[in-house]
Amino acid sequence: MRGERVNETGKENTAIRRPFRAPPPTNTGPRANDDIRVDRVQLIDQNGGNHGEVPIQTALAAAQEAGLDLVEIAPNAKPPVCKVLDLGKLKYQTQKKAAEARRKQKTVEVKEIKMRPNIDTHDYEVKMKAMNRFFDSGDKVKVTLRFRGREMAHQQLGMQLLQKVKEDTIDIAKVEAEPKLEGRQMMMVLAPK
Repeated sequence: MRGERVNETGKENTAIRRPFRAPPPTNTGPRANDDIRVDRVQLIDQNGGNHGEVPIQTALAAAQEAGLDLVEIAPNAKPPVCKVLDLGKLKYQTQKKAAEARRKQKTVEVKEIKMRPNIDTHDYEVKMKAMNRFFDSGDKVKVTLRFRGREMAHQQLGMQLLQKVKEDTIDIAKVEAEPKLEGRQMMMVLAPK
C-alpha cells in the first residue's frame, strides 16, 4: 500500500472525472423572434409593405399573427430592419445559393508539359496541342525542360525552346513565371489570358 492514497474507510481514492460537456451551439443565421434584443425595429411585412419604426412587441405580434417568424435582415441599421417571413425557407434558400456558388467555382490546376532540348518538330506540335487544350479548360501550364548528361553544356538551346513556346502561345497565354534553371531542369509557368 506504499505510494497509494487511502481514505479513512480504507479504500483507495480515485479521481472523479467530469463528463465532457460540448460547447453550446452557435447560431450562424440571422437573429429571429425572441433573439432580437432591441426596443424598436423597422418592420416590413410578408408582402413587402413598410410599417416604419414600431416597438419589438408589435413586430413580434404581427409575425405571430401571420404564422411566420420575425427575422432581422439588416442588424446594423438604426433601428434594425426586421421582416416577417418563414425562417426555415430563408435558411434553405441561403444554403441553396451557397451550394450553387460552390458548384460554379472552377479550381485552377497546374498541368505539366515535359520536353527535352532537342525535341522533334512533330513531338513539339503534339505538346503544343495539349498545351492549348489545357489553356482552353482554364488551367495553368508548367513547361519543364530536362537536361541529361552533356546537354547541360547547351543551356542556350533550352532557353531558345522556351522562348519559342512563349511566342507560340502569346495569343492565348501570358507568362506567369519566366524561364529559370533549377538543377538539371529549366521551368516556365504559363497562365491562360
